[in-house]
Amino acid sequence: MDVDYLISIIEDYGYAALFFSLWLGIVGLPIPDEVIVMTGGAVTSMGILQPIPAFFIVYLGVVSGLSLGYVLGRFLGTPVLDRLRRKKKMDKYITFSENLVHKYGNFTICISYLLPIVRHIIPYIVGINKMSFRRYALFSYSTGLIWTLIFFVLGHFFGDHVQTAGELIHRYGLQIALLLMLLAIIFFIMKYVWGKRTTEE
Repeated sequence: MDVDYLISIIEDYGYAALFFSLWLGIVGLPIPDEVIVMTGGAVTSMGILQPIPAFFIVYLGVVSGLSLGYVLGRFLGTPVLDRLRRKKKMDKYITFSENLVHKYGNFTICISYLLPIVRHIIPYIVGINKMSFRRYALFSYSTGLIWTLIFFVLGHFFGDHVQTAGELIHRYGLQIALLLMLLAIIFFIMKYVWGKRTTEE
């Protein structure tokens, strides 16, 4: 599935197409979440959908899709992960996700948004570990709001280049996030030093 096809579906089915393409991401649709969210932003710049309702629907699709993973993990338990392990290359992602949860606890939910595939596995694991839904929602929904907003806005401005930009971000998401954090730190350090120098003068 490519962006042009996704846009054609959105033209036919509107907001529902955006919601279900993200909600069904939990079963592994052949298009990255980042690309779908950015496409949501792109179709608002094309005038196909209105920005505010589209953003709300995209956000709802993201958090409800991940929440489904939490519910499955919480009520079905380890058989869910055992089933996932049978898929090609999934075992290493599950092991990596389990190590993240062990090391970072609740904050793993926030970190997972930067990691494709892991993003969908973490809800299963915290559900299996019986994390309360209130705690899960606090970490997942707040981070999901920021994550969705960033990619939705990027999609609005990238327009025709959503597929390329989304796939690059999907592939190098963590590296890009670290680079942006580094640039932000450098910016604030320079701003602080410049402000201090101006005060002294």
